[in-house]
Amino acid sequence: MSTQNLLHTDAIKKLKELSEKARFCMFATDLEKLPINARPMTLQECDEEGNLWFISSRESNKNFDIADDNRVQLFFMNSSHQEYLSVFGNAFIYNDKATIEDQWSPMASAWFEDGKDDENVTIIRVQPTETYYWDTKAGRLVSLISYAAAAISGGRTDNSDGVEGQLTI
Repeated sequence: MSTQNLLHTDAIKKLKELSEKARFCMFATDLEKLPINARPMTLQECDEEGNLWFISSRESNKNFDIADDNRVQLFFMNSSHQEYLSVFGNAFIYNDKATIEDQWSPMASAWFEDGKDDENVTIIRVQPTETYYWDTKAGRLVSLISYAAAAISGGRTDNSDGVEGQLTI
């Protein structure tokens, strides 16, 4: 596996690509306490500045945790393409109508009785501070064939089809 650290525009492009392809993440809060408190969340978007946006309830434990300590850790996995992303950052909660309107998804209506007008709708923006990714250049099938060939032949795979690195936004 080779290392390719990316900066600014290239880092945001990779962050957007990997997070939006995975779409779901484990969203961890209250990072000082073990075991960490994580729950699945659906990403709304990764914007052009590298911010990650989510819809949440004002009454959720994650919102309470963020109010106490806004440091969060997100873990994205797209196993069908062997793409992985770890994002550490700061979360900010919004409840203004303009932000809700901008980030709203009709799918979120399943969680909110009055849709985007529900008083409990909030939007969470995560601003990444440390981000790391793992990606395969050739995709899952080629990687699996490489591993299988190495296992059958008794040899070793060189993992040369993979790339990992820091994303500095």
